[in-house]
Amino acid sequence: MAMESVETLVAHVQALSGSGEDLAQLHSLLRKAEGDVLRGAHTAGLFPFLSQLSPAAHSLGYLYLLDAFVSSPANVRGHDAGWDLLVTIADFLTSCSASQIRLAPDKFLNVCRVLKNEVMLLNAPIRGIAPLRAAVRKVQVSSEQLTPLHPEYLLLCLLAKQYKAGLSVLEDDIFQVDQPRDLFLYCYYGGMIYIGIKKFHKSLELLHNAVTAPMSSLNAITVEAYKKYVLISLIHNGQVPSFPKYTSATVQRNLKNHTQVYVDLSTCYGNGNYSELETFIQSNAEKFQSDNNFGLVKQVLSSMYKRNIQRLTQTYLTLSLEDIASSVQLNTPKEAEMHVLRMIEDGEIHATINQKDGMVSFNEDPEQYKSSEMVEHIDSSIQRLMALSKKLTSIDENISCDHAYLAKTGKERGRFDYDDFDSVPHKYF
Repeated sequence: MAMESVETLVAHVQALSGSGEDLAQLHSLLRKAEGDVLRGAHTAGLFPFLSQLSPAAHSLGYLYLLDAFVSSPANVRGHDAGWDLLVTIADFLTSCSASQIRLAPDKFLNVCRVLKNEVMLLNAPIRGIAPLRAAVRKVQVSSEQLTPLHPEYLLLCLLAKQYKAGLSVLEDDIFQVDQPRDLFLYCYYGGMIYIGIKKFHKSLELLHNAVTAPMSSLNAITVEAYKKYVLISLIHNGQVPSFPKYTSATVQRNLKNHTQVYVDLSTCYGNGNYSELETFIQSNAEKFQSDNNFGLVKQVLSSMYKRNIQRLTQTYLTLSLEDIASSVQLNTPKEAEMHVLRMIEDGEIHATINQKDGMVSFNEDPEQYKSSEMVEHIDSSIQRLMALSKKLTSIDENISCDHAYLAKTGKERGRFDYDDFDSVPHKYF
């Protein structure tokens, strides 16, 4: 009886996947089928019926059958050809109709998460990257919307160490967020991806957002984000900025209590003593390792040389490599030379080395800000800021007219009456 019902349902899917009216009728039939055909023991036999449907043309019906099948862990774990199931899901996510799957977004998200979980269990996260990237674009109404799939996709990029693949969504400007948890994870995973490609300034932006986003209670994601924010701030800028005024009171009161060893690391770093910092890190190595941050902590230690050399450029015009080595606690002038050369190459200082006498001359920034490339860069930045300003103005106007917001803030009033202007002297009219 059940199989006959599935066959009938498949026939309806094949016949009613065209116009909007047909899809509405089909959606009603599929919802009714969930209470009988698409549940319980019947779901184990659904997989073969998928071959009778097109993922592109019959996306809504295909999604209902696929979701019913994968919603049973026994079906996923017990499927004879596990890779066949993953290929089936991946093909569906890549080729499905965006307009059809948006009629059942929760089911679509469930199927996506099954794919993500399975590729992680099989230790093959790279297999899920392309399908989930396609799924993100299918479920998005616009590129400005943050979906629950964004953090899932970024997690796979991290696990597969395919950091550049994550940029395909990280480079979008996000203005619409439905669930706070999605935003926190997006910022945390995104910050880690930018760390992976050494774009520390972009990493700091995202980690900063995870720390300063509005919240009524502290969450674990924010705590972990702040730990990395401290480390990247020290590596990139040599100091950790104070919380801005718009940071929630919850964060300002409680966050440092959960990250005390990182606060102490920042204080120790500020003293500028390499040996002292090295001793502190060694005594707290177990804590940093348990947080999976020891690699970054070692970069903090090595950045101490760079930071101290930068301080020397603010004091001296010329200095010998031997004096530099002594000042920043390097063992030999040769080590000092290697650090200076690396910093010159990275554009972190402007200097020349006289190989004959081992003297380093510190120079002013040679950038005159008048090349065509610089003008184009400045113009691009201005255009982006103007677009952002326009967007923020639009959002502000929409919020100002929102009845729920006005009612909650007590700002909603009735129409103005003439009495509202009685205090204005008539002579001004």
